[in-house]
Amino acid sequence: MSVRELYSVFLESTGVTTDSRVVASGNIFFALCGENYDGHRFIQQALENGCSLAVIDNSEFALSGKTILVDDVLASLQDLAGHHRRQFEIPVLAITGSNGKTTTKELMRDVLSTRFNTLATRGNLNNHIGVPLTLLELNTSHQIAVIEMGANHRGEIALLCEIAMPTHGLITNIGLAHLEGFGSYDGVLKAKSELFKYLKKRGGTAFINYDRFNLRELSGELGLEGIAYGRGEGLFVRGIEINASENLELEVRTEKPEQSMILKTRLTGAYNLENILAAVCTGIYFGVPSLLVKSAVENYLPENNRSQICKTANNRLFLDAYNANPDSMKAAIINFFSMPGKNKSVILGDMLELGEYARQEHKKIIEMLKDKRCREVILVGKLFYNMPAPGYYLRFENVEKLTQWLTYNPLRDRFILLKGSRGIQLEKCLPAL
Repeated sequence: MSVRELYSVFLESTGVTTDSRVVASGNIFFALCGENYDGHRFIQQALENGCSLAVIDNSEFALSGKTILVDDVLASLQDLAGHHRRQFEIPVLAITGSNGKTTTKELMRDVLSTRFNTLATRGNLNNHIGVPLTLLELNTSHQIAVIEMGANHRGEIALLCEIAMPTHGLITNIGLAHLEGFGSYDGVLKAKSELFKYLKKRGGTAFINYDRFNLRELSGELGLEGIAYGRGEGLFVRGIEINASENLELEVRTEKPEQSMILKTRLTGAYNLENILAAVCTGIYFGVPSLLVKSAVENYLPENNRSQICKTANNRLFLDAYNANPDSMKAAIINFFSMPGKNKSVILGDMLELGEYARQEHKKIIEMLKDKRCREVILVGKLFYNMPAPGYYLRFENVEKLTQWLTYNPLRDRFILLKGSRGIQLEKCLPAL
């Protein structure tokens, strides 16, 4: 079946799903296959739950009048999303980067939504499956879209750009993340640069974080003119940190003095200044009044274990366990120890997907902590567990063993940093804190 024929079927449906458990009546089920699952085995469940059709690439699962056979289910989903995207002449803003993508996307979504009907990536649906699913939610009421793009191999951002066709784009930063897939920092740089290369080729507009030398250099090498933001003078949007001891407060200055503002945010950490400026910059660029920008940023409350200060019955927590790589881990530690508070402890989880760099990067974190005054240093995960460390450091192979230890050795009256990769699931120990 051609993409045009499939698109005609899609227009008669209520949307698409790849999860047979999450279905709206009249959905089309795409039976995706992965290393550890085969979506074809859930076709019957999807149909019973309300799907009208299933798209398959294995003829053994064909059901008369209920399945559409294609060469490749994933390719068909991506082609369908790309075809659907081409029906809309609205700004599509793509976001990628090593750190801060989701926070920036959510801030940008909230800012732009004050003036436009905005479609934005939900959660972390930012990969080769999530981006097509997001694009297929576009409808005629939408005026702008914000699409988060993640990647752990070269070529993925380029593929997502071909599907989403961004008219505008932003790279939050380029650092040490997913080194296992990219191979090196240079590999990360080349992968993330695929967004700027696409914008250059298609005459799109880039928002450039001038606080990051590598992004300034990259845009210069590509001859890509953009809209600049950062801490420096003479930029389209400039941010000046006022207070970062807990909730970040900053002054924002723009080319028009009347658009300048003081922002008292509910975000923790000076490293969030760049994320905030990215959202302010895009908002001002697209004509959102400064009062609405201010309201959106100040009312944004982080969720999903990102840069949150919270209190339990026994302790005060700085919860930043949404994800971790060497750059974000170091930034979180520096920020945590710059904050006021006594009886500080750290609970750090492994930084995953670092490949051959894993051992040296975990060693750097252990060395970094030796200079900090901590009541407890608790390391969680197989990587940290097998690293040499001072004898007073507590190490656990997994969060379950940590939780068991905390049950019998409760921490009291501590200010605790929790930071680790998503796969370590540090949030599971929260009930014991």
